[in-house]
Amino acid sequence: MTAKEALPINILMADDDEDDRLLTLDALKESRVLNNLYCVEDGVELLEFLRREGKYTDPSDSPRPSLILLDLNMPRMDGREALQEIKSDPALRSIPVVILTTSKEEEDMLRGYDLGCASYITKPVNFDGLVDLMRALGRYWIEFVELPHD
Repeated sequence: MTAKEALPINILMADDDEDDRLLTLDALKESRVLNNLYCVEDGVELLEFLRREGKYTDPSDSPRPSLILLDLNMPRMDGREALQEIKSDPALRSIPVVILTTSKEEEDMLRGYDLGCASYITKPVNFDGLVDLMRALGRYWIEFVELPHD
């Protein structure tokens, strides 16, 4: 294992479904990918985390993520709106955003890529599929991709 592989990355997940957040956390643990997972419930909270506003003013509670996992369908501000805000902000736009959603709509996929997402992934239907996905995401983003440091 190289030093690069041994370093955990900070993953920020924006998803309003608590079960999905817990399953993702369990899947990351099961896949044995080194990472730190932070979760928010909607686009408003996502932007507060990224901009260190509201309850996220302490940098130790809201480190700059190496990767954002973004659900599309959330209350207050959905993932499409949040992605547009992130990619239009010079301080945030370099953070890779992976859309992880139940939507299989071609329009959502095209819009996500148009707005600057790095990948568009439909959520697996079972836990084993989620573990496999987290393992693949972890390997890709930790072992292969060069991410900027905070």
